[in-house]
Amino acid sequence: MARSLPPLPWLRSFECAARRLNFTAAADELGLTQSAVSQHIRGLEQRLGVPLFGRKPRGLTLTDEGRRLLPDVSAALSLLAEATDGFAEQGRPGLLTVACSVSFAQWYLAPALPSFLDRQPGLRLRIVSTVWPDDFQSAVADVEIRFGPASVVGDGAERLRPDGLVAVARPEIAADPACLATHRLIEAVGTSDTWRKWSAETGIGEALAPSLFVDSHGLAVDLACNGSGVAVTSALLAAPCIAAGRLAPVHDVVAPSEDGFFLATRSPASDATCAFERWLWDEIARHTSPSITVAG
Repeated sequence: MARSLPPLPWLRSFECAARRLNFTAAADELGLTQSAVSQHIRGLEQRLGVPLFGRKPRGLTLTDEGRRLLPDVSAALSLLAEATDGFAEQGRPGLLTVACSVSFAQWYLAPALPSFLDRQPGLRLRIVSTVWPDDFQSAVADVEIRFGPASVVGDGAERLRPDGLVAVARPEIAADPACLATHRLIEAVGTSDTWRKWSAETGIGEALAPSLFVDSHGLAVDLACNGSGVAVTSALLAAPCIAAGRLAPVHDVVAPSEDGFFLATRSPASDATCAFERWLWDEIARHTSPSITVAG
């Protein structure tokens, strides 16, 4: 019978938080939000049925169970890193590797990618998608689309815009002036982008309480497209669906967001890398609506 293991991101968050004894410091090191690290720790504690940290006013302490778990988790993560490092360093000549989140790959790259491939006959392209961001300093892709606040995405990464926070729904739902009160509100947890922040920045002034929670902006967009409710999500990620008429904003102002998508390329950049970068900026310009402005 296959053994059921806790998710790897939970173990990474535990190991980092145990070394730093601070959830915020662990989040900065991993390129996650403090909320995401806290959720990973809570998930692991619930899975194991024991507390791993003592929460103190001035920081964290490891419980006896946490101290017992830490050496084995650290050793396992080190072993995984050693097992994969050799493959990452080999490189593959003539192959363009693009790394991005699952959400960005599904909702931005996939619909538009044929236009890029048509411009580059014979190009070999590899897309590496991840649910949670990896260590940005150790990535080996030619092109990376990184998600997070500017403070953790690394030097030389350029923000992709529009990068605000937008509330979207199917056009027939968005056309209803009372849609925020009469439809489910969808929220992506583990980020700083919430209904509370959107309503405050746009001046709605209502106590908006989401009832449907997901773990990525991509899934929030997916549910909104399928009529499950109104989603607060990345304006960049929603732009292709808005341009195609599958979604519509419920408000004409986009709230500023701490988190965003950032473009980074490995130096020296190949001809294929430069071509991909030019194409992506063209796609962003094509999808950007001049009728929507960022608040603030």
